[in-house]
Amino acid sequence: MTKATNAFGELGERIAARYLEQSGWKIVARRFRSGRRDIDLVAQQENLIAFVEVKARSGDEFGDPVEAVNHRKQRELTKSAQTWIDRHGRAGESYRFDVLGILLKERRVFVRHVAGAFSAAR
Repeated sequence: MTKATNAFGELGERIAARYLEQSGWKIVARRFRSGRRDIDLVAQQENLIAFVEVKARSGDEFGDPVEAVNHRKQRELTKSAQTWIDRHGRAGESYRFDVLGILLKERRVFVRHVAGAFSAAR
């Protein structure tokens, strides 16, 4: 991954975190690493924990950013989420997987938040 691509991804994550915080979520982890895998954001609202994958694009010529979270990525996120739960989970918490698509187009920012985007991959 190039420095520019990495910087663009980090910008998308900052936009997503700000969006979630403005929507009442608390960011409890950024870029949680589990081996070579990571979870972009872990957010909490009361007893609900959302494992959030952020996809940022500079245009829509390759489709909706949310659609980029394929089955392979879902499996990776599921494994990383289980590691997070094993280390930090508490009784009474509920968990879900969200995807935030960030589209930066013509100097405007579009955010699409898909809550409960997928179930734990097997």
